[in-house]
Amino acid sequence: MRFAASLPILPLLLLLPLPIRAQGASCPPGMALVDSFCIDRWEATIVGQSPYDVPTGGTAATAPGAVPQGYISGTVAAAACATAGKRLCTDTEWLRACRGPTTTIYPYGDVLVADACNDTRAEHPVITLFGAGATFSFAQLNDPQLNQLPDTVDPTGSNAQCVSAEGVFDLHGNLNEWTSDPTGTTRGGNYVEAFVNGQGCLYRTTANNSGYHDFSTGFRCCADPGAAAPVPGLQWPWLLVLPAAILVVGLLARQRPARA
Repeated sequence: MRFAASLPILPLLLLLPLPIRAQGASCPPGMALVDSFCIDRWEATIVGQSPYDVPTGGTAATAPGAVPQGYISGTVAAAACATAGKRLCTDTEWLRACRGPTTTIYPYGDVLVADACNDTRAEHPVITLFGAGATFSFAQLNDPQLNQLPDTVDPTGSNAQCVSAEGVFDLHGNLNEWTSDPTGTTRGGNYVEAFVNGQGCLYRTTANNSGYHDFSTGFRCCADPGAAAPVPGLQWPWLLVLPAAILVVGLLARQRPARA
């Protein structure tokens, strides 16, 4: 009989992986959840792009141990984040990520720790590279050799102490980071100058519009969190439904004889 033959199979349904609704929100890989938004844990790169060249487009990515993209304008940074399904951080989001839940001055606390972040190169790289011929022209400031000099930009995450409460690296020093301010704002300072325009997380540059770029301009992306991915497992209502289904099938089996 059809019903009777199906009875041994029904208990196997208990082993089927059914989704359990996960709690909370989730961020894409490489991002940290901070309050109600996600932020890249590491300064961004552009997929397939040399970090020493001026990019004109591409897709943002974030990973540890990579040379972050310098020489990028705010306009291109915003487009690269959008192509990756993200966006530039607002000023408020960037500050919250840097200062943590207790609004510290530096990502790691209120007291400056020497060499915790990459923020103290003694000589400007333009002077190192061009010497007496340094004019700080736009062309010199965008020379790809600048960030390839010793003691300039560090690979992402290599400054272990320069990390926020939520695990976001290099928010102070290394590269200035564009925010979504349409008038043009970078935050955090860079490897050669990270103190003149404010301490630590409060460092802010507004002198250039979003089309500007030089060796020191970098970025990272933010995003809105999505629903957490389902976790394989059994939903507890099935523990009630399946025994009832087996009972019903058994009753039906008694009422209808099996065919030869």
